[in-house]
Amino acid sequence: MKREFNIFFTGLSFFTRIPFPKWADFKKEYQHEAIKYFPIAGLIIGGVAALVFYMSNILLPFNLAVILSMVATALLTGALHEDGFMDVCDGFGGGWTKERILEIMKDSLIGAFGVTGIIFLILTKFYCQFSISANQLPWILIAAHSTTRMAAATLVNTHQYARVENSKAKDYSQKLSIGNFIFMVLTGILPLALLGNAKFFLIIIPVYLCKFLLGRYYNKWINGYTGDCIGATQQVCEIVFYLSYLSLLNY
Repeated sequence: MKREFNIFFTGLSFFTRIPFPKWADFKKEYQHEAIKYFPIAGLIIGGVAALVFYMSNILLPFNLAVILSMVATALLTGALHEDGFMDVCDGFGGGWTKERILEIMKDSLIGAFGVTGIIFLILTKFYCQFSISANQLPWILIAAHSTTRMAAATLVNTHQYARVENSKAKDYSQKLSIGNFIFMVLTGILPLALLGNAKFFLIIIPVYLCKFLLGRYYNKWINGYTGDCIGATQQVCEIVFYLSYLSLLNY
């Protein structure tokens, strides 16, 4: 049990800015298993977003509550996934070989593709959330952050890691065992039950299809994925999640 707590906090400290507790025992060997807790980290992130939205919506206009909720998630994660999304936009937008794409993605500077991409991403995310009712949005946030992190994390088992040199994310690139993979998938899917109707479990289809297509695209250009690719996949899948929910409302 103590080992699992250590693995959990190892992952949580990487996926969020929640500090690693002093009483826990950090070991490098735990890092490759920590990815199985990515959806649970999403539950926590989504829960914080939902709480910030709920409290803000009591005192402020709906649109401002949505913005504050989005700000809260960026602060809690250190904009980790948004940064990955911008790096992917710059790398795949400006590079024409595997080596050049990976080089651009590793550069700390943000280019035109990254800036343009993140603007459209944030605007789309805002208007998607703005189109959801205030009663449902908290539950949507919890489910979306968990499910999309699960979908993005499956890249670890379905694709190869693209970089050959050492990097922070490479510690998370080893494939999960079957048991850990099933645990990760279940903890990512089950929050869909919060949406109150079995039909919303269908959201997993377009979300995973999005991950599948992005994975094929990554394979085509860099023969695998990187940590930035996981972050970018989560962000795009989150948009697909909201769009799918809004589409299913009409049926």
